[in-house]
Amino acid sequence: MGLSVEHISHDWGKKRALDDVSFHVAYGEFCALLGPNGAGKSTLFALLTGLVSPRQGRIEIAGSDIATAPRAALSRMGVVFQQQTLDLDLTVWRNMLYFAGLHGIVGKAARVASQEALERLGMVERAKERARDLNGGHRRRLEIARALMHQPEVLLLDEPTVGLDAASRKSLTDHVHSLAQDTKLSVLWATHLTDEVYAGDRLVVLHRGAVLENGYAQETSSDLTDRFLSLTGEAA
Repeated sequence: MGLSVEHISHDWGKKRALDDVSFHVAYGEFCALLGPNGAGKSTLFALLTGLVSPRQGRIEIAGSDIATAPRAALSRMGVVFQQQTLDLDLTVWRNMLYFAGLHGIVGKAARVASQEALERLGMVERAKERARDLNGGHRRRLEIARALMHQPEVLLLDEPTVGLDAASRKSLTDHVHSLAQDTKLSVLWATHLTDEVYAGDRLVVLHRGAVLENGYAQETSSDLTDRFLSLTGEAA
């Protein structure tokens, strides 16, 4: 199992942000974590990435417990946060090499890992361009390429299409679906947009810190947007 979340609850002061959240993502599976703003998605990502320690429940990344073996868990994980983290003054290639160094990948190994990751995301031809000169979709592709450089088994993406136009959103969503299928990555894709959820995806609907549905999108008894609205009362 790539990602296992079991009975996670978390409070911010007196406010319960997550309430007994459980779900699993198998290898090669794309899981859409669907929820409106304020659902608890960002809190869950903070716990999944070790920024906050879980007070109740258990999280395993590729078999490693994030609480008891954080280094092992984090080494098996790639993350793309909602806020972009590129150095805009560096080229695509230099961004990759810098990030490789943070993972302890240097020399020829860093160059090989960077080349392979850029090829996987269709970004090789842009290697010499500065990050600030890329459009929004290509910046996101670069961030995903960086996240895959150390060959993680689990890829987490928090609202990765924010600010992108419709064509860029679809291209990025299609590409990550293909990555999950082709490389057997476990993908957790947090979004509030129902059109980013495909019929074969695992689907977890989160609202006000609680899981309202946990299954597969194709099992939804009605149109997903209508179902999401009926569950949450929010705009999709």
